[in-house]
Amino acid sequence: MATVLSVSGSPSTTSRTARLLRHLDRRLTAQGHEVIPLDVRTIPAEALLGADFRHPAIVRASELFARADGVVIGTPVYKAAYSGLLKSLLDLLPQYGLVGKTVLPLATGGTTAHILAIDYALRPVLSSMGAAHIVQGWFTLDKDIEVGDDGTLTVAPGPAEALAQVVDQFSDALVSRTAPLSRTPLPAVAGQAA
Repeated sequence: MATVLSVSGSPSTTSRTARLLRHLDRRLTAQGHEVIPLDVRTIPAEALLGADFRHPAIVRASELFARADGVVIGTPVYKAAYSGLLKSLLDLLPQYGLVGKTVLPLATGGTTAHILAIDYALRPVLSSMGAAHIVQGWFTLDKDIEVGDDGTLTVAPGPAEALAQVVDQFSDALVSRTAPLSRTPLPAVAGQAA
C-alpha cells in the first residue's frame, strides 16, 4: 500500500484537529497504509520562524514529505484561513514539495462561516506546491468533535460518516496511484520483433 504523512497544523497540545487526524490515521492504517504522524507544533519555533532551511527538524520534515505517497493536511481555521504554524512549515518546504502526491485537506473550526477555508485558502497553496491530486476535503465543526476524559475521541454521527467517506476516497486514490503497473506484455507492432 502507500505511505501517508499525516500533518497537524495546530499549535495546541490539546488540539481537536490533531486528535481527529490521529483518529483518521487509524482508519488508514487499518486499510493497509503506513501512516507517519507529524505535529508541526513539535518543530522548534526558531527553525520555523527563522526560516532555517538547514535545521535538522526542517530537513527531517522535508524528507518525510518527499517519502510520502500521500499527505493528509489538518488545520484549525483561524480568521478564515489555515494556521500560521502550518503556513510556516509549508513556506520552508521545496517549492514543488507535493509533486506526485495525493493530498487530503481537512479543517476544523468553531463556525460554518469558515467552511470555505479549505477551498479558498488551503487548496491553492497545495496546488501551487505541485500536488498531483487533491481529493475532496472536509471541514468539521469543533462542536462535533468530543474528547473524553480518557482522551478518546468521538465524532458526531453525520460528520463521522462524511469523514469516513472522504478518508476512503483518499485511500482509493492512493491505491490507484501507487498500484504497480500491469506486467502484461504489450502486443507486438507489425514489423517489430515481439
